[in-house]
Amino acid sequence: MGVRYDEVIGLLREAYDGGAERRDAATKSAWKLAEREAFLDRLKGHGCRRLLEVGAGTGQDSAYFQENGLDVVAVDLSPAMVALCREKGVEAHAMDFLSLDFEPGSFDAVYALNCLLHVPDGDLPAVLGAIHTVMRPGGLFFLGVYGGGGLTGESTFEQDDHYPPRFFSFRDDERLQEYARECFEIVDFHVVGTHGWRFQSLTLRRPASGHDLDQRAGGGGP
Repeated sequence: MGVRYDEVIGLLREAYDGGAERRDAATKSAWKLAEREAFLDRLKGHGCRRLLEVGAGTGQDSAYFQENGLDVVAVDLSPAMVALCREKGVEAHAMDFLSLDFEPGSFDAVYALNCLLHVPDGDLPAVLGAIHTVMRPGGLFFLGVYGGGGLTGESTFEQDDHYPPRFFSFRDDERLQEYARECFEIVDFHVVGTHGWRFQSLTLRRPASGHDLDQRAGGGGP
């Protein structure tokens, strides 16, 4: 059996607590700003108002969405990161992906930038299911991670600039989309960068009816 999320979460929390101030001072690359703006435009076009950012880090993206008229809630497993989110005026909570303590259907949209790459394959379906649950039917989900090309596999990156070194799980394009299709419809998939530096961008939709998660899992019902 491979690595599980509960085996790496403590080290991830420690690494991000220690790197919070440094990460908050960093500027975002132009391509990340473009991905964020494109998702905001989609949200406006679909009338989405309430957004959950998971793995929110220091809250830079949450603050951006809030400044652009959305009702935003941020969650991160790092208490230091959560404190920096709150300093920006964002409602923020210390939670991990498998402990999203919100009512089902609470959000019109979810944003997850470069955080689900810390979830091992063995737990990714459960994490996507948890995100699916807190979204309303028809809601939109941005999932962005590094991976694909020559960047695949699961391991701790020993040359990491965080301490302790973080665990990463990288998937090829088809495998990532297969995971996504278990819970969501794919609205858009594209890649930024090339083999050495490659970002997979997915915009997903929670199905409004018919082939929703319960039916895909064989739950049936009226």
